Amino acid sequence: MAERLSVDGDELAHFMKLLKKSSKSLSGLRKALSDATVTGLGTDDLDSACEEFQKDWKYGTEVIGEQTDDLAEIIGKSKDSYQEVDKALDEALRKAEKSRGGTGGPK
Repeated sequence: MAERLSVDGDELAHFMKLLKKSSKSLSGLRKALSDATVTGLGTDDLDSACEEFQKDWKYGTEVIGEQTDDLAEIIGKSKDSYQEVDKALDEALRKAEKSRGGTGGPK
């Protein structure tokens, strides 16, 4: 059964890195757009709609950024947990093999 359980720690670390990079990129975009003004684009209604959109965009991107950071943290913790379990399982299997008079290593 252990042969079927497999976690690629490097892949999880890469995914976590991509999530953090995405969050930073989104934050940079949000900051760049925050300096853009909406006044004078057209009618008062259009200016108001653009201002409202910018507020919604700011809020939405902040929430997405926070959730992306949270997900990256969760993945990092999961990766660490998998590695701990894998190490403990390996040690337990080696001890069991030695207690049965084996060589102590996987075959």
